Amino acid sequence: MMNPDPHGYHGIDIGGSKIELVAFAADGADLREVFRERVATPGHDFALFIDAIAGLVQRGDAALGSVAPVGIGMPGVIDSATGRQISSNVPALNGRLVAPPLEASLQRKVIIGNDCQCFALSEADGGAADGLPTMFGAILGTGAGGGYCADGRLQRGFNGVAGEWGHWSLPAELAALHGLPMVDCPCGRRGCLERYVSGPGMSMLHLHFGGDGATPMAIAARAAMHDPLATRTLAVHLDLLGHAFSCLVLSLDPHAIVLGGGLSQLPHLYQQLPASIQRHLFPGVRVPAILPPWFGDAGGARGAALLARQQLKASAP
Repeated sequence: MMNPDPHGYHGIDIGGSKIELVAFAADGADLREVFRERVATPGHDFALFIDAIAGLVQRGDAALGSVAPVGIGMPGVIDSATGRQISSNVPALNGRLVAPPLEASLQRKVIIGNDCQCFALSEADGGAADGLPTMFGAILGTGAGGGYCADGRLQRGFNGVAGEWGHWSLPAELAALHGLPMVDCPCGRRGCLERYVSGPGMSMLHLHFGGDGATPMAIAARAAMHDPLATRTLAVHLDLLGHAFSCLVLSLDPHAIVLGGGLSQLPHLYQQLPASIQRHLFPGVRVPAILPPWFGDAGGARGAALLARQQLKASAP
């Protein structure tokens, strides 16, 4: 049986193009990074995927000098009825039971969580929202997702999908107001907010309004130079995001919202998003602090290690 309070943990962040392992020494309540390595994701070969993780963990164990439990932040969600991975941007994982073959290969317990939820946990425990009673971590990158934490602990929900705000539907009134099309989503539905407010979503809006579908950074730079199409794109994007986050406020009432993903680097979100959220709230409801991430790109792996530590301690006799 694994020691419920080991001397270290491995956190692994899975992406469509890379797998990153960070080995952490457990110094009391703190996690101290001692080793980090990235490898390319074998996206279409499940056996090679397992081998890639096994190699990373073996080298991480050597750096720690011990066999450490593994937490993994995985894109997509796990079907609560079958335990199989779905809606992942790593094709080799879709429809697979991922944890059992990993545990068999690594000969230890493996804790798997959603990558966006792991980001939220990292920012709730020692990050930008450390010490707050509740927080929501909202990823705005190639997709849109997130996680909700209370007292520094991740709240995953009945199906394990708490925080999947990117798959809320685009409100009909906003679609009509801004003349937006209903866009298909890889989840199988149409009109999911992710398709409009993510990084590719902002580029899609720019293209829809007659632009060239530039990157979000380029759109923001053009808007700063008063380009009309870029200005319109940012205004509509802010309105959609403001509505979505107003729903987060009304449903979860977090004490802070921490932004993650590539769009979290856009300064105008911290300056203008609070007012955009407020416009969609009724009087008397305050907008929580909108915060940049403390750990940036390192948050996913760290959050996965924290998730492993929390679950291991919770299951200890």
